[in-house]
Amino acid sequence: MTEKLFKPGKKLKFAIAGVVLEGLISGCNFIVLFQVLELIAARALSFEYIGRATLVLGVLYILRLVLYSVSYTESQIGGAEVSKTLRVSLGDKLRRIPLGAFSKQRIGYYINAATSEVADFETILTHKLADIIKYCVLVFMLAVYATSLNVYVGLAMIVTLVLLYPSLKLSIRQVNKYGKAKNLAREENVSAITEYLTGSQTLRSYGLAGKKNVALRTSMKYFSDVSYNYERAVLPIGFAFIFIAYVGSALSIIAAVNALNAGRQTVPELIVLVMLSLFSCKVVSTLYVSLVSYKNLLISKGKIKGILDEEEVAKVSGKYNPKRYDISFENVDFSYDEGDKVLKDMSFTIPENRITAIVGESGSGKSTILNLLSKYYEPDSGNILIGGEKIAEATAEQVLSDISMVDQDVFLFNDSVKNNLLFAAPGSSEEEIRLACRMANCDYIEDMKDGLDTVVGDNGNKLSGGERQRLSVARAILRNSPIVLLDEATSSLDIENELLVKQAVLNLLKANKTVVMVAHTLPIIRSADQILVVADGKIAESGTHDELIALKGRYASMWQASLQVK
Repeated sequence: MTEKLFKPGKKLKFAIAGVVLEGLISGCNFIVLFQVLELIAARALSFEYIGRATLVLGVLYILRLVLYSVSYTESQIGGAEVSKTLRVSLGDKLRRIPLGAFSKQRIGYYINAATSEVADFETILTHKLADIIKYCVLVFMLAVYATSLNVYVGLAMIVTLVLLYPSLKLSIRQVNKYGKAKNLAREENVSAITEYLTGSQTLRSYGLAGKKNVALRTSMKYFSDVSYNYERAVLPIGFAFIFIAYVGSALSIIAAVNALNAGRQTVPELIVLVMLSLFSCKVVSTLYVSLVSYKNLLISKGKIKGILDEEEVAKVSGKYNPKRYDISFENVDFSYDEGDKVLKDMSFTIPENRITAIVGESGSGKSTILNLLSKYYEPDSGNILIGGEKIAEATAEQVLSDISMVDQDVFLFNDSVKNNLLFAAPGSSEEEIRLACRMANCDYIEDMKDGLDTVVGDNGNKLSGGERQRLSVARAILRNSPIVLLDEATSSLDIENELLVKQAVLNLLKANKTVVMVAHTLPIIRSADQILVVADGKIAESGTHDELIALKGRYASMWQASLQVK
């Protein structure tokens, strides 16, 4: 199925045929030239014949120009169509790959595949493939023509073409050895650069920007070394092949000169044979480089195909239609890495239209609960239910359609405030958007020059952390889903912004919804209807604030510690 995505379309096939035909027509120039040289040698050249020869060459040139222009344009369009199909398919595939796969692969693996690898494969289609076919046909045609003039020159050209095979076989071994390593190094380099750009502010604050960043420099040096080793391994083979080709050409020309001296060859034939032999060497050299590049670029195809063939999220029945929105975990086990369980036989119930807070030490599994509930990951065993319906039977889209989320890490598109809100609730009116913004304390929007049409920058970099977080709350309010998940929504904020976000969250909580809240500051969850204390991947305690304080267990200790911090 995936193989169809790589096949050239009609436009590209037409373009390839046009390029090959243009190459064949270019070879006809030697026939016209030979005819002119023969007339010169016979002293029978006339202005009339020069005019006819010039006309023929002109027609050939115009025909080649038209063919090349049309074929080149069509090849670019055809190649772009294949690239578009591949990128759209990759985007669609990434949507269906389990999120766990992204934690196992470096981000550069996927970025590189969707950008550089697709671009490299497009190069095969738009440049290499047509040229390879053209050069093979052209050299063979010229070799046959040369054989009709001098068997040794024609034979030398054919032998050179035959020697291309073992040379390529040796080169391909090196491509397989170093080409894959080079592509892997490029992936690592993309990951390192992405990581560097994302964390540039932090790196600068610690004086680790530029040349001082050891990780980025190491990655670049490794890529440089692998690239050098790749070239060092392939170049000697290519040099040896091209050297043999030109030596063979020289020997065949000597044979043609001897034939001339013996009276078996005419001067016009010798001139054309020399030109054919040298031209053939140049074309075969280009052909060798193109074929090696073609093999190297096929590695890109393998990388793209590898992603397209990756295991997808398991298909489900889709029989999921909850009438209520209480949540249950039944004996749930989960691990990000095999053998390292984060949740262990976890069971609990979250009542509908109530606020449930989840607390615990860092790494205890609080956010993991929200990730499983959102179907970002699938449990290793056990069941998760919403309204008595197993979410294992639902698609991620079905589950997420009932959920609004406010994460500690807010993602915003480089678009207007309005569009960043609308993607959570398409079709909302401007009045609904403004109401959601007021409820989320996004009063700062009114002070902006363009108001709701203000572009927030790449990931909202034109906004402060508190402003981004309040916009995230506004999104959740606008979405108006029956379930709200809050994952440490007030973390990493200054006191003023934390208060504003808390007020926005309280406005969100006023609605009659099932709310699951993970918070690092305990006072914000004091009034929750239920508090779950997570420890070692299990529910250690559960109850209201007063019940847990009276229990004098983990929660009581955490509460006392939070008061001392104050």
